[in-house]
Amino acid sequence: MVLKGRVNNIENGMVSSLRAMHVATARYNMHNDNVQGFDKIGYQRQEAIISSFTEFIGVKGLAQTTNDEVGRIGSGDNPLDLAITEKGYFQHLTEEGIKLSRDGQYKLSKDGELLTLSDYKVLSTSGNPIKFPFLPEDLKDIKIDNKGKITIYNKTTNEMEYVDTISVVSNNNVAVVNPNIKQGYKEYSNVSLQEEFISIFPISKYFDANRQMFIIQSNNLSKVISEIGKA
Repeated sequence: MVLKGRVNNIENGMVSSLRAMHVATARYNMHNDNVQGFDKIGYQRQEAIISSFTEFIGVKGLAQTTNDEVGRIGSGDNPLDLAITEKGYFQHLTEEGIKLSRDGQYKLSKDGELLTLSDYKVLSTSGNPIKFPFLPEDLKDIKIDNKGKITIYNKTTNEMEYVDTISVVSNNNVAVVNPNIKQGYKEYSNVSLQEEFISIFPISKYFDANRQMFIIQSNNLSKVISEIGKA
């Protein structure tokens, strides 16, 4: 702020404080999303990438990346629950196209299609939706090996019949040769609550410090304007 017969408001200080608060809020929201996703099947931790220009361009300099480390593996009670114990993603055909997900909670439609709990079709290594030749009397008659090969017990022939192979790809859509799939298991998020809460503390302090700086600068500007008004 410069006072030379008039007031010139140099906004750098106040604007910088506002930018810093916006960035802190965006980072806090990322951590909050991670906390909310802690118990979600297949959820992957989101991490902030702060560029060297964030101080000048605010949230536009803040990017987000996904931590692709494997999450916590727990047993399930559904033979169609699948967990990938290596890095990789299942492919699901949605209304918006093919989506990648580590959520392997599946079900069978009345037509024998392998579906997600949201009714998306599960794709095979050939790129086609997986469909069983017939519905099993018991889901335990379905076997899925660690490479995603699906077989089903045929009581008529008394043999295991090949159905298809589940597609598992990297985030670049490259086939994962050994996904090490575990049937009857679920993968929970790779979020550590302790890490999230610890990371939030410095962000909160950073926000509060800039908030105080903004209040101080705003009060000083108000005082100067008030004094000028009395002159």
